Amino acid sequence: MLVRINTFVHMERPGHRLNVTLDPEHAARLARLAERTHVREGILARSLLSAAIEEADPEARNIVAVLAGIPGAYEHTMRSLERARAGETIALDEL
Repeated sequence: MLVRINTFVHMERPGHRLNVTLDPEHAARLARLAERTHVREGILARSLLSAAIEEADPEARNIVAVLAGIPGAYEHTMRSLERARAGETIALDEL
């Protein structure tokens, strides 16, 4: 499953906004589930994600296994670290 997540933190409101991009297979499955349950896809996706987070095992070794299963995650992390070390960052107060 291809998942891209951008997190936007709104300080004046509780919670986070996430933009998630699903691969075509999972997007189609979500659309079928939403149609069968007569619920909008976004609402169903939010509910499914919330349930998965609640059921997630917080032990470090299990989190590492989940992260290791994300295609390209390690490489992306290494590129991000290199960019940070090169000073390619934005101070939080500049956001």
